[in-house]
Amino acid sequence: MNYASAIVALVMAGIATAAAAQTKPQAKAPAATPTPAKPAPAASASKEAAKDTSKPVADACVMKLLAARTAQTTLASPASAEQEQAYLAYEQGKYQTALSLAEAAAGRGNPQAYALAGRIYDEGQGVPKDPIIAARWYARGAELCDVPALFAYGLMLAEGRGVGKDRLAAGEMLEKAAISGHALANYNLGLLFLKGDGKPENPYRAAQHILYAAEKGVAAAQYDIGSLYQAGVGVPVDGVEASKWLNRAAAAGNTAAQYDYAVMLLKGLGLEKDKPKAVDYMMAAAEKGLPGAQNRLAHMLKEGVGVEKNQVQAIKWRALAQKGGVVDETLDAELGKLSKADRQTGEKAALEWAEKKQVGKPE
Repeated sequence: MNYASAIVALVMAGIATAAAAQTKPQAKAPAATPTPAKPAPAASASKEAAKDTSKPVADACVMKLLAARTAQTTLASPASAEQEQAYLAYEQGKYQTALSLAEAAAGRGNPQAYALAGRIYDEGQGVPKDPIIAARWYARGAELCDVPALFAYGLMLAEGRGVGKDRLAAGEMLEKAAISGHALANYNLGLLFLKGDGKPENPYRAAQHILYAAEKGVAAAQYDIGSLYQAGVGVPVDGVEASKWLNRAAAAGNTAAQYDYAVMLLKGLGLEKDKPKAVDYMMAAAEKGLPGAQNRLAHMLKEGVGVEKNQVQAIKWRALAQKGGVVDETLDAELGKLSKADRQTGEKAALEWAEKKQVGKPE
């Protein structure tokens, strides 16, 4: 069985009735491109321990999606002239025209048109932003088994945005979208299984869906699966795999991954030490305003780790980290021994950096 088939099998195992988990807690909704905190280590993540006990339920949409996946095709109605013109108008920024054409295509029963109309209202493009109307369009598209509509409506249900919050229904929508191979649906579904929120807590299934999304290039999923390999949650503890996925996420620009991977490089965990590259990633995360990275960079500059010593720059980054809430009394005491002129120069540089960031200008 190939990996895509394994994901389909996993998803089918979890399509369940809402009544099967009515007592599950309601927690923070997943986002399309989140950067969640690194999960804490969990108990054994064996397949038996992670076995899903929910009951499968027949669903015509699921059967259609499975048939399309098996045939390696997409589940879509032939594009109507209105639909094609609607997407073209949207891409050209002619949103009101796109909406009129999408409504016409929807009136003729084309499922894909509902997602476009929902997106226009969801984003407030050419019309006032209206999540309630957007949710209605997405819901109808989801009823017709349109994958983008299933995904979008699932997120709205999870967030309680434009519709009453319903984490169980959100899980069902995301699970259906995941069958089609939708990367972000798999990622968000994995988060639900990881948290036991809208789906039974199941680290094994969480890791499988997150890994699928990571392999499809979702940077947040790459960061998360790297973190799961570090902690041994749903997968074995594996420093090499952790470093591989954190590297990919860092290269894709994920801030948290840049910081964590830089730390791994400095410590040589799961790979050879590469301090110059660690400096690049640490600097990138610090420039994006991550206080922990700013503080670690201050240490590196002060001590000359992978970079030439620069006490003034160390003061600058420490000042920014301190403003971000990072407590480091030892570093403060050491930098406090520097000359008054150096401290003033570093603090001024920190102030200038912060002011430029506020107005969106690069330093």
